[in-house]
Amino acid sequence: MGQNIQWYPGHMAKAFRLMRENLSLVDIVFELVDARIPMSSRNPEVDKLIEKKPRLLVMTKADLADPKETAAWKAHFEKKGLAVAVLDTRGPKTAQYITKAAKDVLADKLEAQEAKGIKDRPIRVMLAGIPNVGKSTLLNHLVQKNVAITANKPGVTKKVAWLKTSTGLQILDSPGVLWPKFEDQKIGQRLALTGAVKDTIFAKDDAALNLLAFFRDYNQKAIIDRYHLNDDAFDLSDVDLLLAITAKLGFKDDYEKAAIRMLNDLRSGKLGRYTLDREYD
Repeated sequence: MGQNIQWYPGHMAKAFRLMRENLSLVDIVFELVDARIPMSSRNPEVDKLIEKKPRLLVMTKADLADPKETAAWKAHFEKKGLAVAVLDTRGPKTAQYITKAAKDVLADKLEAQEAKGIKDRPIRVMLAGIPNVGKSTLLNHLVQKNVAITANKPGVTKKVAWLKTSTGLQILDSPGVLWPKFEDQKIGQRLALTGAVKDTIFAKDDAALNLLAFFRDYNQKAIIDRYHLNDDAFDLSDVDLLLAITAKLGFKDDYEKAAIRMLNDLRSGKLGRYTLDREYD
């Protein structure tokens, strides 16, 4: 992608301040990352903020990610000493699974509380993650009703709120937060492809070219099958391949319209399961 991608609106800076102010009130932080971009979706500022506070790294959208890559990333994070939960946040047992994982992380603290006669005290949790990482979907599963607005676009949640769950958690929700500058533009590109930044801030055709470059090495068949291309379609350059897909879709020379269709197909799983982050560093 030729352009630099940055998106840090004012409400994110405010949300980050609120997170910092409320961190002392919680027992544990659920740091949510997108399983398709498990490293690129980790906010370094959130990582610094959490520091030594107990945390559970929650890999969301695992149903859209490459399962082998998800297992490899889970092992990678665990080697670094992080507790990890892998979620399809639409799963029916999400609340029970995530609550047990939290209790495992806090086992020593909960045991000490019980020794003091403190029982059934709610576990206070802060949800932290980038926009469109699946926080609202997870929250709705935890409270078992639609209390958080969900949409497949970033920047939906704009304020902080406490919510109780039937499994003994007390959740502090907050808006998704990015960081002021992406040092590596590959991160910006991957956030754009997965919908973590607003589509209005980057060129859709550039994003589609990045998509094609990825699938050229990853899974050509997914593109060929989805858009009914010839088996030798990837003999074309990425630009010519985008034009060929545009024609196949019946959009004539409107390659931006084709790019939007491709991005929607990628995000909704119509190009199969994939993981964009493949560097374990």
